[in-house]
Amino acid sequence: MTTHILLTGSSRGIGAATAALLGDDARVKIVGQGTRSGIPADFTDPAAPQALWAQALKALDGRIDVLINNAGIFEANPLDASHEAWVDGWERTMRVNLTASAELCRLAVRHWQERGSGGRIVNVASRAAYRGDSPAHWHYAASKAGMVGMTKSIARGYAAEGILAFAICPGFTMTGMAEDYLASRGGDKLLADIPLGRVASPEEIAAIAKFCALDAPPSMTGAVLDANGASYVR
Repeated sequence: MTTHILLTGSSRGIGAATAALLGDDARVKIVGQGTRSGIPADFTDPAAPQALWAQALKALDGRIDVLINNAGIFEANPLDASHEAWVDGWERTMRVNLTASAELCRLAVRHWQERGSGGRIVNVASRAAYRGDSPAHWHYAASKAGMVGMTKSIARGYAAEGILAFAICPGFTMTGMAEDYLASRGGDKLLADIPLGRVASPEEIAAIAKFCALDAPPSMTGAVLDANGASYVR
């Protein structure tokens, strides 16, 4: 049976690489979320996750088997901004990176419970969930730590129903977002902190996402997979 997959953040970087890899697999029918590659959905809008789920469900013949939450933003939120601006930045990142993912996870779990079918969730988090991030990115690290905690809770809560959950924690990945950050922080110095000597490619993270979505054994549910060139080893 064809596996039906909803992938968020499919327009660029890790999402685009994952969409390409899964799209080449005859076992898969995939719908992406993104302005350039799928169903448009602006996750700063609280109504967007539910609308995306409904549209994806329609496009996938009423059945979604795998949800891959990859959409996210990485925006600086300086501590010396006005209090109102800082709180707005915090809430925007939480809404896009964590709350939208949580809503889609809930919709997926309820969908599988109603169908009695089981399913898989793959949440793309970040090394920052464990290592933290820069002083201007408290909100980003917190949102990704929330994704990891959510993934583990889903895995523990619903494994008996065949609902599996995995998290991926990349370090720096050579997307446009990572390139900007590397440049702003002095690329050579950051690379010196990565024993592998380079950042990951989007295709490497996509390979992990595909494995979790299709082939990871059920006993792996709840796993958090690091992909950071040994820059942070737990």
